[in-house]
Amino acid sequence: MAYDFSNLKKRKGEIEEWLGREFSGLRTGRATPAILDSIFVESYGSRQPIKHIAAISVEDAKTIMIKPWDQSLTQAIEGAISSSGLGINPSTSNDGIRISFPELTSERREMLNKIIKTNLEEARISLKKERDEVWSKIQKDEKEGEISEDDKFRLKDELQKIIDEGNKALEDMVSKKELEIKG
Repeated sequence: MAYDFSNLKKRKGEIEEWLGREFSGLRTGRATPAILDSIFVESYGSRQPIKHIAAISVEDAKTIMIKPWDQSLTQAIEGAISSSGLGINPSTSNDGIRISFPELTSERREMLNKIIKTNLEEARISLKKERDEVWSKIQKDEKEGEISEDDKFRLKDELQKIIDEGNKALEDMVSKKELEIKG
């Protein structure tokens, strides 16, 4: 008896992607262009992500350089970054817009670790909810005689294996982000 776990695997992937996006927006003191992904700039009558209107490069471990393709957008980009709430301050020069990341304070590191743990817990809860839904369906199918009791327990093991893989992937993402925060 084959059971279709494709929807569960798809949801597991979506949960991992969500956690990755949450983590990419955390400023860790290290220059990463992904931190700018959530910032949109008013340009040519619509809101655009910075990466659609400028070249973004990492100059060194603590500095990002943004070179707008249209120099008239420089002030709009600078304003959007300043008001983004990410706690990063751009400085404009003839070269473009430079963002320097200061060293993290111990308080900021603690705060980031708390955010990471909170995000991990949210992801785990979502994964557990998905597991519970599939397990309920398997149990219902067994009660209705669509699958045997042996199949039910085999499917439960398969289900748990998928969930364990998901939890391991989430843990790996957390470990990587914690290393980034340590510097």
